[in-house]
Amino acid sequence: MIWAFLFAFCSTVGFSILFHVPKKHLASAGFVGALGWLTYTYFIISGSGNILACFAGSCVVAIISDVFSRAFKDAATIFVIPGILPLVPGAGMYYTMLAILEGNVEKMASTGTETILMAGSIAVALLVIASVTKLLTLLGRKLLTYF
Repeated sequence: MIWAFLFAFCSTVGFSILFHVPKKHLASAGFVGALGWLTYTYFIISGSGNILACFAGSCVVAIISDVFSRAFKDAATIFVIPGILPLVPGAGMYYTMLAILEGNVEKMASTGTETILMAGSIAVALLVIASVTKLLTLLGRKLLTYF
């Protein structure tokens, strides 16, 4: 797990450099991606499916990105976009296209469906966490106005 964390950290920092993340946030963005990948790996090891593991990893990325964006007073996308990249099902997309080219319809259907569901789970996780965060922020402001 330590190696997985280190490799995910380094790959996220590499993508952060490609996406022109400010230098002061490179380590933070790397940490976000590494925690997301660590969560994904933990769920896979514990016997969950790829889709649930991807959802959980994306939730962790979204939560930590929101915390960092508030702590550093910067946009959450600086942390979300590089942090999500280790979770993107690139291999699934490749194997789906390979199955299409080989004419293997069964493999194409199973791999393609899982890949689309994994990508959808990333989007849903980001949406759910953003909505919950917004709801909690609004509730907190409402409570502060009453006291």
